[in-house]
Amino acid sequence: MILGSRDAQRASETAAGLTLIGSGSVSGGTNEDAADADVVIVATPWDSAVATVKDVKARLEGKVVVSMVNALQKQGRELVPLFPPRGSMAAEIQAAVPGARVTGAYHHLPAADMENLDSDLNADVVIVGDDADARRTTVEITDAMSGLRAVEAGSLALAGAVESFTAVCISINIRHKAHTYVRLAGLA
Repeated sequence: MILGSRDAQRASETAAGLTLIGSGSVSGGTNEDAADADVVIVATPWDSAVATVKDVKARLEGKVVVSMVNALQKQGRELVPLFPPRGSMAAEIQAAVPGARVTGAYHHLPAADMENLDSDLNADVVIVGDDADARRTTVEITDAMSGLRAVEAGSLALAGAVESFTAVCISINIRHKAHTYVRLAGLA
C-alpha cells in the first residue's frame, strides 16, 4: 500500500509512524505513486480533492477510486454540509476523472476510532457508486477490515445524502464528547 502526498518525504514519515495489523506494508510516496495502485482511496480535505485527482487523471483511468471526502464547514460548535455543484464530492471526483470507477465509502467512521487499533470499532460502511463491479470491490475491501461491515446502498446519486449525514454524526460527537458511528439494524 502506498500513502500518497504532494510531499513524498512527509508521506514517508507518516507511513513510518503507522502501526500495521496483519500482513502487508505501507510506504510513502507521491500522489502519482499512489495513483498507480489498483484501488485508490481519496482521503484529502474536500477543497483539494478534485485538484488532487485531476493531477493524476491519466493514472486513474479504469481504476476503482474510493472517495471518503465530505464537504463540511464548521459553524459554531457544529459542522454543516456544503453542497458541491454536482451534489456530492464523489460526483465531483467522478466528473473530474470520468474514466475512473468512483465509489463513495467510509464517510461516517470516526477518525479517532480508526486511528486507535484497540477501539473495537463495530460500524457499518455505506457504499455508493454507479459501477457495480467497483461497488463490489469496495464491499470486499471493507468487509476484510476488522469491525467494519459493508452496506451496499446503490448509485452515486445517493452520495450527497451519505456525505451530508456525516455533518450530523460529527456534530453529535462534538455535542456529546463521544465517538459514535453508524450501525444499521435489521440487516442480515
